[in-house]
Amino acid sequence: MLRIRLRRVGRKKQPSYRIVVAESTAPRDGKFVEVVGFYNPRTQPETITVKEERVLYWLSVGAQPSESTARLLKKIGTLDRFARLKAGEPMEALVAEAQAQQVEQAPQTNPVAAQPAVEEVEAAAEEVAEEAAEEAPVSSAE
Repeated sequence: MLRIRLRRVGRKKQPSYRIVVAESTAPRDGKFVEVVGFYNPRTQPETITVKEERVLYWLSVGAQPSESTARLLKKIGTLDRFARLKAGEPMEALVAEAQAQQVEQAPQTNPVAAQPAVEEVEAAAEEVAEEAAEEAPVSSAE
């Protein structure tokens, strides 16, 4: 029986996980069929990246998620989309919805996408500093 479960990667005391499809009898970090995602609990907020189409495919052919993986998939809405897939909605529409949701959440979770916001804050700080510098000579001249 196939399971969708977590495979530990990362350094000692710094775990991150790959979400993999593996045979249920295979060891935790052993042989697997396919990598379908990534999970890092150490970031704030935690990072969850999933290949939605592949997860829906594996669920549709009978792969069972582990408890921890089911919790993650429920959190990002994949299990709800799978229920809708079984009810008859087309997979393409569900995958497009998942991609739109990932793009919507990217500025919050992706540090690279958050950099423009940092640049905007720095620009605002520079403007405040310039205004303070312009006011300082005026007040000392009086």
